[in-house]
This record gives sequence, structure tokens and C-alpha cells, in this order.
Amino acid sequence: MKNQKLLTKLTDFRNFLYLTWKHLNLPEPTKIQYDIADYIANGDSRIIVSAFRGVGKSWITASYVLWRILLNPNINILVVSASKNRADDFSTFCLRLLSEIPILQHLYPRDEQRQSKISFDVNTASASQQPTVKSLGITSQITGSRADLVVADDIETSGNTQTQFMRDKLSEAIKEFEAVIKPDTSRIVYLGTPQSEQSIYNKLQERGYKIRYWTARYPSEKQIKSYGSNLAPIINNTWDINLIGKPTEPTRFDEKDLLEREASYGRLGFNMQYQLDTTLSDLNKFPLKLSDLVVMNCNPENAPEKVIWASSPELQHNDLPNVGLQGDAYYRPMSIQGSWLPYTGCVMAIDPSGKGRDETAYCVTKFANGNIYLLDIGGFNAGYSEHTLSKLVDVAKKHKVNKILIEQNFGQGMFEALLKPYLIKQYPCTTEMVHQQTNKHRRILDTLEPIISQHRLIVDKYVVKKDYEETNMLYPQETALRYQLFYQLSRLQKEVHSLAQDDRIDCLQVACNHWVKHLSRDQELAMKMRKEELFNAEMEKYFGDPVDNSWIKI
Repeated sequence: MKNQKLLTKLTDFRNFLYLTWKHLNLPEPTKIQYDIADYIANGDSRIIVSAFRGVGKSWITASYVLWRILLNPNINILVVSASKNRADDFSTFCLRLLSEIPILQHLYPRDEQRQSKISFDVNTASASQQPTVKSLGITSQITGSRADLVVADDIETSGNTQTQFMRDKLSEAIKEFEAVIKPDTSRIVYLGTPQSEQSIYNKLQERGYKIRYWTARYPSEKQIKSYGSNLAPIINNTWDINLIGKPTEPTRFDEKDLLEREASYGRLGFNMQYQLDTTLSDLNKFPLKLSDLVVMNCNPENAPEKVIWASSPELQHNDLPNVGLQGDAYYRPMSIQGSWLPYTGCVMAIDPSGKGRDETAYCVTKFANGNIYLLDIGGFNAGYSEHTLSKLVDVAKKHKVNKILIEQNFGQGMFEALLKPYLIKQYPCTTEMVHQQTNKHRRILDTLEPIISQHRLIVDKYVVKKDYEETNMLYPQETALRYQLFYQLSRLQKEVHSLAQDDRIDCLQVACNHWVKHLSRDQELAMKMRKEELFNAEMEKYFGDPVDNSWIKI
């Protein structure tokens, strides 16, 4: 009788969630956690739970899976995550709770049943080819599975959405869910936070999925309009203009905590992962476009007199990893004119850093006939170590750098003093300290925007590949994107803290600023002057020095 009363109460998933939290020695679920639980249990058949990071949506959904099994032991549930390990952790957590929570212990699998972290049955389930719970990675063999409930837990990560090709591949993979789901009362539940402006969760809405947002802060008036009716009622109904920017879960994430997270993620990253805002309605929000770059195979010794830019589809580089915004791309030049001439100079810019999240970044640029050529870019996360200093000198030597520009951000020239012994020993080269005081992001844009928009920055194809591949090897997948130059370039805004990492683009600004005074040289005029010089040189071969007739008066 007692158990029957308890089961009656547990028909409301929120009561079951309370018991689960109590068993795990967690504080009682918050109002937002209860609200998420109610939506998961009673929402439509195709839903997306888009809640800020750390709110506990995966744990809530694991409890929901156990609740569904308690009500119907014959249910088949498929759990899919971006990685197989993440999905296995979900099912392992469920299996452990089956053995620990008294009201669920009668469901723990018998010895002859499946009971692994990959898949398990429950005690009272009927015989079936499909296990009660099965876990797979999004790239696993989903075909052949059958399920009443599909839980897609964080299938979108920063690692599998870095490029447009990756996003397209993920979009195709999730279509398989519709093929494995059973008809009638079956459900598909997505859990996640957007990882890019072209989030898969935006596309799912076009396929008929209902999304609900739970933000970490009360949104602005502009954001309220973009969320529309999808903003969780618990936030929308309590929203007030005086609450804008205040935490929605102050007991768990207070203002100080959210400010620290914003500083770590950068404004853009925080806006996506905590405010769940992927809108890009303002086209001038990101002034620097990858499509304005000229990307080609560059020669280390010389460059063409004139490079003509165009953005025709046939000129697009489809073999390069594109980390830009949707619709952005890299383009090769439409044509190259004139002769190939030696570069007029080569500088290497270095943005030093101490130990921590920042990196010591460098870039190598050369100049020829009004164009800046980016021939190398990279970074080290080992501070002022011997390895870092030695590698920087190797780069300078490889590219025959004429001058090394060092940003004097702190240390009063300490980095220059540490670098000089290595230069003297391996590659004697002039160094120059660069001191800059204005707002960093505004200064970077003021320098780079006119250069890039006029197609004066020409990038070696090797640099694009290196920036993507080496950075992914140097840093974890979830943070690697932020360190890449071309990600920083396409996401830079004038506001402070719009980027979590800006070392490489800051370094590029220092190098490009060095060449600004040379950029006024017109390419057409330069080509004309050079032709005249060549003509005069040929004339001198045949007739000697030209005769000065200026003294004759007519």
C-alpha cells in the first residue's frame, strides 16, 4: 500500500527527480531544474532543451530515463553523444543508480541479462533484441537500432563543429534518429548548448523541433525578441527591465561567478554558451571577413607585381578548413599580373605572454608592391621557456627576417633581453620594442580592417592549414578554436572582451602596422615606373648614358 502511494506520487517526474537528488546528496533541485524536468517529461515528441552550461541538464535527463524505465520496463532507450565515452558515462550512471536507489533495485539486470556500460536490460523487461538502454557515439553505427526514446546529449561540441564541412556532416548524422525511432508515442530529446553561430539546434527548428531556452542571465530586450515564445516561461514571466543581466539561478551562479566565466569565454563565447544567443542580425558586428583575404601558394623569396582579388564560386578554396561564419570562405586570386620581384622587407612580430591561458604568439609578414604577405603564424603556451625562445629564433632564421617587433605589454623589455642571447648565438637580427596603449580590439580593427577590405593581405595556404592543424594538436578540442588566428579574425568586434583569446590577431596587427606607411604605393603606378626603369636600362645598353639636353633654350 505504501509503495503504491509512492508510485502514484512518482507519476510526476519532478517528485522522482527530488528523490534522485536526495539519494545523490545534492541540494533540492532549483526552480529552473524543476522547470527543465517538467519540460522534458511533458514536452512535445521532438524537443530541444537548450540550457546554459552547468545547470545539470544531463543529470536531469538521466533521472528521466530511469523514471521512464520505472513506469514501463519494456521501453527501449538510445543515448547518443558526440563521443562514445560520453554516452557510455550516461548509461553507466543510470546502471549504477538502478543498483543503489531502493525504489529501482528490483529493476537491476539479472546475471543472464545484458549489464554493461554499452547496453543493459532491466529485470522485468520482456525478451528483446534491443536492450533497455544502449549508448552510442554520433559517429557510431546507429543504423539497425530501434528505440522508443532517443536522448541526444551534447552531440554538438566545439570539436565537431569547427568547420562548415564538420557541421554538414553532423547535420546528416542526426537524420538517422528518425529512421531508428519507433512510431506513435516515441520521442527524441536533444540536450545541449550552441557551440557555433551556425548551431545544429537552429537547423532542427526548421525540421519541426520545439526548442526552449534557459539562460544564465535575464536577457536584454533585443534577446527577448530573438528568443520569442521559446524562452522558458519561468524566465519570461519574471522578466523585468531592471533584471536585465542579473543571474536567473543566483543560488548556484551569482554575478561574480558569471563575470569570471564571461572573462574566460569572451563575450561571444559566453553569449552562446550561457545566453544561448546565436543571432548575427548585425552584419557590421564582425567587420573582418575571411572572404576579403587573398589565399594562394606564396613564394618565400619573391612575389608578383599585382594580385587581383575576386570572390567567384569557382575561386573558392574547398580544401581548406573554414572556421569562419556561415557564408564566409577563402578565395584564390582571379589573376596574377606582372613579373615576380623580391620582397622589399620581412618582419616578425611577437606578442609575449607569461604562463597561463595566454600564449606567446608570432607571425611573419613580408612586403611587396603594396601588398602584405602572411607567411607564418603560430604560438607557444610555455611562457618564456628555453624551448619557446629557441623556436622563435628558428622561425626568424627560416624566413630571413630583417627585424623582430616585440610588443611591450609588460616586463619593461624583459622578453627582448631574454631573446637577444639566442639571436646572437643563432641568428643576429635587429629587434624593436612596440608600445601600444589604445583599446586593443579597436586598435586591431583600425589597422586590419582597411588592409583586409582592400584585399592587401595575402595569406599563404600553408598558414591556413598550419593555424588549424597545429592548434588542434596543441590545445584540447573545446578550447583550440579560440586560439586560431582565422577564428579570432572572423569573430573580432570593437567591444572589449569580445574574444577570449586574441594573441595571434594582436600579433598580426603589430606586423601589419609596421607596413602601413608603405601601403600608399599604388600598384599600377609602381608597375608603370618599373617598366620605364627597364626601358631606360635597355636604352643605356645600346646608347650609353642618356644625353642631358635640358640646357638648350628654344
